[in-house]
Amino acid sequence: MKEEEKKMQLPKITLDDLFNESGETVIKIKLREIDPFPNHPYKVIDDEKMQEMAESIKEHGLTQPVIVRRKENGRYEMISGHRRKRASELAGKEDIKAIVKELTDEEATILMVDTNESQREEILPSEKAFAYKMKLDAIKRQGERTDLTSRPLVDKLKASDVVGQDVGESGRNIQRYIRLTSLIPEILEMVDKKEMSFRPAVELSYLSEDNQYVLYEIMKQDLATPSHSQAIYMKKLQQENRLDTEKIEEIMNQQKPNQVETIKLNSKKFTQLFPKNVITDTQKEDFIIMCIEEHNKRVRNREMTL
Repeated sequence: MKEEEKKMQLPKITLDDLFNESGETVIKIKLREIDPFPNHPYKVIDDEKMQEMAESIKEHGLTQPVIVRRKENGRYEMISGHRRKRASELAGKEDIKAIVKELTDEEATILMVDTNESQREEILPSEKAFAYKMKLDAIKRQGERTDLTSRPLVDKLKASDVVGQDVGESGRNIQRYIRLTSLIPEILEMVDKKEMSFRPAVELSYLSEDNQYVLYEIMKQDLATPSHSQAIYMKKLQQENRLDTEKIEEIMNQQKPNQVETIKLNSKKFTQLFPKNVITDTQKEDFIIMCIEEHNKRVRNREMTL
């Protein structure tokens, strides 16, 4: 082949490189040119799943392009694909397949939430809380504009109902999730870690920040969280301006189920170990206690002979 012909040869590009399944144009963009979505509510963590995604991208490449929009400064803003971008970085890639969309701020926010809700396997309560709030605000702004007609339901339903329809939740539950954004970070983290139930946390979101911190310190000290009824009572006192440290301590000192430590055992692991005459739950509990007492007795006798 002549030198001139070599210079004129173009790189081989397949149709898969240019179009996705819906026929939208796919281009390659440098990772360093893509900025995260402002106040992106979903966490991007370098955990085991992220490492697995990075290894998959390293071996097979990225199968699903990310979605971005062009910014005024010529850079790009990530709409959908923050985890894929991070995994590509860990895989040592310099660019990523992307679909560039022309979107308003409201449209970009709604699409960002919708794609994350449909693609992520696990979503924390805190992530839902801030995401639903962002989408709700965006829908409300759309409803205020006369040049946008893509959301006719906003005129007939509450914006929270619209958000709920898209994610399979009631509008009331959407409002409950959004209430979580008023919790202090420490208590919100307890909800994410399932150390506190959802409904009591919603009621506690009405407490002032100072009272929330008072409650948090008491919860840490007592290793207990308020019941739903206790949380409702604290909310009522807060609204009446009668909630203070003394009242919170008084309420938290009341007897409640989660002050009693419980131990959950996997019955499948123990069934074959019980004697045949140990059948009921009470008999099994008594047998376990007897075994522990016998063990402790042997330990004490061994220590006495040393």
